[in-house]
Amino acid sequence: MEENLNLPFDKLLSDCEVINPHNPKDSIEKITALNTIYPSEHLVLIYNYFFEKSNSCEILMFLLQKIDKFKDKSSRPVLIDSLIMKDKLSQRIPDIETVTRIRINITKVLANTKDSQAVYPLLYCLNSKEENYKLKLSCAEALGKIGNKYAVLPLMKIVEDENESSIYVKESAVSALGMIGDEKAVDSLVSILESKKGLLDKFTFLKERALEALNKISFKGDRVFNALVKSLRDESPQIRINAIEVLMNSDDDRAVNLIKGMLLDSNQDVVQNAVIALYNILGDEILNEIINDTNMPDMAKTEALKLQDDLKEEEIETGNDSDE
Repeated sequence: MEENLNLPFDKLLSDCEVINPHNPKDSIEKITALNTIYPSEHLVLIYNYFFEKSNSCEILMFLLQKIDKFKDKSSRPVLIDSLIMKDKLSQRIPDIETVTRIRINITKVLANTKDSQAVYPLLYCLNSKEENYKLKLSCAEALGKIGNKYAVLPLMKIVEDENESSIYVKESAVSALGMIGDEKAVDSLVSILESKKGLLDKFTFLKERALEALNKISFKGDRVFNALVKSLRDESPQIRINAIEVLMNSDDDRAVNLIKGMLLDSNQDVVQNAVIALYNILGDEILNEIINDTNMPDMAKTEALKLQDDLKEEEIETGNDSDE
């Protein structure tokens, strides 16, 4: 690298006091000043080199911000090496929590590159039983943002793994599957909705994430539909709300009648979401139908009237804006 570009990496390293900086803020100012001397294609190489050498958390975090702006493929080996080889990074940064924080930020930078070459290193960390759960959460999120379908099966395994002790890691894997949007994940997501609560803490949130993920994936079949029917009877209002949203966005002809049934729900937020969902599917007429139905609960009528008023206000505001 040095020979090809003839860049004085070691001299810059010394001048900017990247290793054992007396004052990290001063070092950051010196590094920042390099953009007045070098073009961007050289700067990213300098930042990469500095990142491999620095033993200051402040400087490393600053360099990650700079590297993130470039999104250059030359940074990939440097970032992946620090992500996977945590012991190597720990030799420069002895504090374990700080090392984890740096590696979490590396996953975010890798996610922003959308580089498929980062998928396997992220999966490596995600599947490691020894890794910090916060890092694993960040790896799952990064995989979702990258959106590469090679990550789908490994993420499904995490969702289905009964030995995965962290419900939060499972939640992140579920969310990542929704972000990727591959239909292969549907069965794994439905299996969560079919399960009983058991002894797992935060199980409600896992079901919520599963429904959110299903809302982003095309699906068909009675198994999914039956799982949504079950979710509409769940004790958690938020799960019922999420199920209504999934049905609203589905192409299933049975969705309307199911959502109409939720107008009888005892929870106001659930009823409100049912009214909105029916309006989005059927339009204005359903609001009048709800309001004029003598058998309809007052709560549903009230929510339908509120939505009508909101729509009228929005129409007036839109008209005023167009007049101006």
